[in-house]
Amino acid sequence: MGLLAFFRRLRKTSSRKTNVRVLLLGLDNAGKTTIAMCLSSEEVTDVRSTLGFNVKTISAAGIDINLWDVGGQRKIRSYWSNYFQNTEMIIYVIDSSDTKRFEETGEELAHLLEEEQLRGVPLLVFANKQDLVGAAPACEIAEGLNLHTIRDRVWQIQACSAITSEGIQPGLKWITDHIKAT
Repeated sequence: MGLLAFFRRLRKTSSRKTNVRVLLLGLDNAGKTTIAMCLSSEEVTDVRSTLGFNVKTISAAGIDINLWDVGGQRKIRSYWSNYFQNTEMIIYVIDSSDTKRFEETGEELAHLLEEEQLRGVPLLVFANKQDLVGAAPACEIAEGLNLHTIRDRVWQIQACSAITSEGIQPGLKWITDHIKAT
């Protein structure tokens, strides 16, 4: 019986995913690259707009996360679909202090969630820049984006500040916990 239990445990642990592709999207200046730097424990210094994409591998909880940080300028968004294949999780970043662009970011997120290649892919929304005066709380952003109506995937919204790192680790924990559970 001991040997059988050992093989069952071995099969269960060997079938867990250890390498996951995560797509990091959002409008320009939302803080995607800063969040990517924070997740990979890099010092956040001079951050510039991403004009193409960056790839970082982050190791957390025994999982290697290949994080694809894709630029969010209006001209680049039409190319986002080139990165959808084999995506196992989406991180969508919103600038919580830029209320003038909430409608635009909501429309972009809605388009993403309608994409066939992303059907059922889990979604983490980082409500970034919570450290700024006038930032909308995550619960208001969730309501404005109608996240409560999403039924075809698991989702989570996480208030954060990429500059102070507050809220980033709980978001990463949600990702790794979800991956381990699947």
